[in-house]
Amino acid sequence: ALSEEEKTTLRAGLITNFNEPVNQIATQISVLIAKVARVDCPRQWPELIPTLLESVKVQDDLRQHRALLTFYHVTKTLASKRLAADRKLFYDLASGIYSFACSLWNHHTDMFLQQVCTGDEAAASNSLERTLLSLKVLRKLTVHGFVEPHWSVEVMGFLHAVFERLKQFLECSRSIRAENVCRDRLEKIIILFTKVLLDFLDQHPFSFTPLIQRSLEFAVSYVFTEAGEGIVFERFIVQCMNLIKMIVKNYAYKPSKNIEDSSPETLEAHKIKTAFFTYPTLMEICRRLVTLLTKEELMMWEEDPEGFTVEETGGDSWKYSLRPCSEVLFIDIFHEYNQTLTPVLLEMVRSLQGSTNVEDTSAILIKDAVYNAVGLAAYELFDSVDFDQWFKNQLLAELQVSHNRYKPIRRRVIWLIGQWISVKFKSDLRPMLYEAIRNLLQDQDLVVRIETATTLNCLPVDDFEFRTDQFLPYLESMFTLLFQLLQEVTQCDTKMHVLHVLSCVIERVNMQIRPYVGCLVQYLPLLWKQSEEHNMLRCAILTTLIHLVQVRGQNHINV
Repeated sequence: ALSEEEKTTLRAGLITNFNEPVNQIATQISVLIAKVARVDCPRQWPELIPTLLESVKVQDDLRQHRALLTFYHVTKTLASKRLAADRKLFYDLASGIYSFACSLWNHHTDMFLQQVCTGDEAAASNSLERTLLSLKVLRKLTVHGFVEPHWSVEVMGFLHAVFERLKQFLECSRSIRAENVCRDRLEKIIILFTKVLLDFLDQHPFSFTPLIQRSLEFAVSYVFTEAGEGIVFERFIVQCMNLIKMIVKNYAYKPSKNIEDSSPETLEAHKIKTAFFTYPTLMEICRRLVTLLTKEELMMWEEDPEGFTVEETGGDSWKYSLRPCSEVLFIDIFHEYNQTLTPVLLEMVRSLQGSTNVEDTSAILIKDAVYNAVGLAAYELFDSVDFDQWFKNQLLAELQVSHNRYKPIRRRVIWLIGQWISVKFKSDLRPMLYEAIRNLLQDQDLVVRIETATTLNCLPVDDFEFRTDQFLPYLESMFTLLFQLLQEVTQCDTKMHVLHVLSCVIERVNMQIRPYVGCLVQYLPLLWKQSEEHNMLRCAILTTLIHLVQVRGQNHINV
């Protein structure tokens, strides 16, 4: 609809000046320029990049910032193009401007650090914003702008500089007050540094090989030694754990069973990993990953048991929550180095035989952490643990310790059984387990009861070892207790969880459930009304109704 002359006029007008005072409008203009650039740059709009490069050099703060903001959005948009011809154009662009982008980033970074030292908060805030934008540009250029980035001295120099800058910014965060306006941006830029490394590792694993040693040393130092005390924050720790995990799990770094079939790059990366993960290093990492329940978690258990359960099983913040990330990293490291770590974990289990003194809180928390590790590593320990004997001789007795202070162990043991039941658990022992579950569904602690309900969910519907005749003697009491639990809990997530367990029980025993579901049928309409703003809970209610209709027949239920 537009003539070439009109397009030329519009393009020229868009980059005539960068002086929009309103941040939101400036962002929209930058996005607009980037969208036009996606179609026209560089062939029909060759002057765009040179204009931006000149504009980010000006002394006027507003113009410089707006030009840098546009430079970022244009780079981000061009980096997202995937056709071969477009990729070639972006490679050419990246090689042409990379040196300038590095200089720009170093300039704004040095300015920020100087201004922090002199206490000029306003100037430091402005420089930090420019540092953030220039680093975003470099991230796109580094990750997407080179076919084989390890051959570029500038790219590898920048990536090595990331570690030094990270140390400087982490030290800087120690001196900046939590309420300072710079603090949030400072943490953002620290996370952005880690994203540069993670993205580069993901896209160019072999080019990352020269950085493996330094990355592991950096991440392990800040997460698993005293070096990080007082300066690291949770999101940064999670990112460091992700970096370690990606290096440990990376298939590009795993040699073939036949060594001759492996590439020299793979063998080199594997050699670096093996040299780093020595026995003492693995011991220290796993010792810290087998984490104890914190005072905050124990307090939450007491004050908000449902909230504690939701947080433990993966709430909205799961992706960036420290405990689940620690557990995932433990599983990955244990899988990779199980021959080294299995004897150590088994020795820890042997040292905890027998029930623990209920007055010794520290010993209870240590046992909870070790049992957690054994549950997480269930598949790796298949050949090393006689779980049936352990269940009969140790775990069953621990479930029967009813003291209130022993509740972390009761909860952890029933969770542990749930982890192992699909790995290694004899069918003949299931009646003993059902008895234990029935007793724990009457436990005085709500968290223990919710965890116990979860264990029932660990019995797959198509489990060939599940025998209805073993379960029927416990059906009425268990179903009644689960229904009482459903009525007792108040949070939507917990109700949904318990309702799912009830649905699974109905599905497993089929027609045998008929005599006991009347109370549930009467309760579901009330729960439907209460869940007016919770669509996921209503989906769970509908799923339960489907199962009820299937077992009772359409004529027996008034929906």
